[in-house]
Amino acid sequence: MTNKKINYQDRLFFITILFFILGFINISFAIAGIVCFITPFILFGIYKDKIWCKFICPRAGFLNQALSKISLRKKIPEWLTRKKTKKIILTYFGLNLLFITMSTTAVALGKIEPIEQIRFLIIFGLPFKMPQLIQLDVSNVLIHLGYRVYSVMFTSTIIGLLLGFIYAPRTWCAICPIQTLTTKQTDDN
Repeated sequence: MTNKKINYQDRLFFITILFFILGFINISFAIAGIVCFITPFILFGIYKDKIWCKFICPRAGFLNQALSKISLRKKIPEWLTRKKTKKIILTYFGLNLLFITMSTTAVALGKIEPIEQIRFLIIFGLPFKMPQLIQLDVSNVLIHLGYRVYSVMFTSTIIGLLLGFIYAPRTWCAICPIQTLTTKQTDDN
C-alpha cells in the first residue's frame, strides 16, 4: 500500500465557479471566501507543508481547467517570480485585508455606509451593479464584507487568468500570497 496524496484540485475547480455564482445570488454568500484565506494556514500549521497549494486549492484547479488548452505558454519573465515581486503582491493583499477589516469595522460602528460594489485592485469600481437574485435580510456589515471578499477574489482571479493565458495556467500560483507565506523563502533578487 502506498502513501500517495490525492490531488483534488482538478475536481474542486467548480468551487471557484460556485463562489462567483453565489455572489450573484446574494453577496452575503461571498463571505464563504474567507475559508480560502484561512484554511491554507490551518493546513500549513498542521502539516508544515503547502498541502493547500499542492493538492486542494480550487483556484489552481480552475486555472488548470480554464487555461490548459488555450494558454500561450510563453516563458515566464524572471522579474515575475522574484522575491521582490512576491513581496509587492503580498503587501498589496495585506493592505487589502487591512482595508477590509477597517472598513467593515467602520460600517459596523455606523461611521460609513457599506460599499455595495465590486472593486478591482481595491480602487476601480466595476461599472455595473451586481444583480442579487435573492434578497436576504442581512446586516450592512455582512453586505459590505461580502463585497470586499468578492472583490479580492475577483481581482486575484482576473490576474490569475491573464497571467495563465500569457504564460502557464498556474503562473498566479508563483506569486500567490498564500504560496508566498507557506514557502520557505530564499535570498534572491
